[in-house]
Amino acid sequence: MNFFKSNIYTRWVILVFSLSILTLILWNTYLLFQTFKNEERVKMEIWAEAYKSVNSADGNTDLDLALSVLSKNETIPIILVDNNGLISEVRNVDDEILENKKLQAGLLRKFTSENDPIEIIHPGGSQFLYYGNSSLITKIKYYPLALIAILGLFGGLVYTYFRTSKMSAESKLWAGMAKETAHQIGTPLSSLLGWIEIMKLDNVDEQTVSEIGKDVSRLQTIADRFSKIGSEPVLEPLDIVEETEKSFEYLKSRSSTFIDFEFVSYLSHYILPLNPTLHSWTIENLVKNAIDAIKGKGKITVTISETEKNIQIWVSDTGKGISKNQFKTIFEPGFTTKKRGWGLGLSLTKRIVEEYHNGKIKVEKSEIGQGTTFCVTYKKSL
Repeated sequence: MNFFKSNIYTRWVILVFSLSILTLILWNTYLLFQTFKNEERVKMEIWAEAYKSVNSADGNTDLDLALSVLSKNETIPIILVDNNGLISEVRNVDDEILENKKLQAGLLRKFTSENDPIEIIHPGGSQFLYYGNSSLITKIKYYPLALIAILGLFGGLVYTYFRTSKMSAESKLWAGMAKETAHQIGTPLSSLLGWIEIMKLDNVDEQTVSEIGKDVSRLQTIADRFSKIGSEPVLEPLDIVEETEKSFEYLKSRSSTFIDFEFVSYLSHYILPLNPTLHSWTIENLVKNAIDAIKGKGKITVTISETEKNIQIWVSDTGKGISKNQFKTIFEPGFTTKKRGWGLGLSLTKRIVEEYHNGKIKVEKSEIGQGTTFCVTYKKSL
């Protein structure tokens, strides 16, 4: 079962659900914004009528209501413009704008973009009322951005919490399974060691016994690997060239003769703090991944080089290659391109390199149908 694909589907469901909620919130905010805009438009039309009444009144006109309407507007900024396009009156703006004609002209352009002007017709001519958004409208306008930021922060915290909890639980589960596997392998290994001794006494072909002994020793190494999962490994100063070549040669001797293996080292030796069991697991996983990629026929090259600060191990193959969008996901637990498999090899390799040896691993390059190159980088000892 490909757990990675299942994880992708879950992420898409969560993403679509979150976007749906966000769209609903934004749509309702937009409707609320338009409702307040319309209400302010009505208020400005009433204000314009009151202003017209005051300017058209004679000595017998009751102006109490009109003056009350004019005085009640303390939140919506307005600019009155005459027929000639000249600003005749400015209200509810900062004192700095009241004293600066250039700022008034800029504010007029802003009001023009926010709302359509209202024409006030007087007996002697017309005026145009331009008005801007009130502070309430402005707050509603930017409310969705604040809401999105809060939802994003909350969602990030929840996601981080559950992801951390899940990873912790999975790590404990895999560690427990690995230790139990190592324990179960131990019993038949002890028996096999006894049979090897019997074969020696029975004068079985020495080369056969030697090869069987190597495989049993390999099984012991594998059991030792699994027993170390979940525990802090012990690092010791070892020659990285020797340790890498040792693992490479073992796999080479037990692989198809149709595979062209090549080991190249541009330095004779270099001592680094390594755990030999886990380092051999790293090389084995990368080489086996290359063997799968070339499907039993092609070339695999392991190269060791150095820079001023680092030691680098390059594992290249002439296999099927991988697409660029898989360069990072290929290291995620559960990711596999094979019909069978748990997708744990490269994930474990990444953990061994980066968490236990403080190194880095990445897909250096890959082309579909041409091959792939992995690069493992370790810092030089000071």
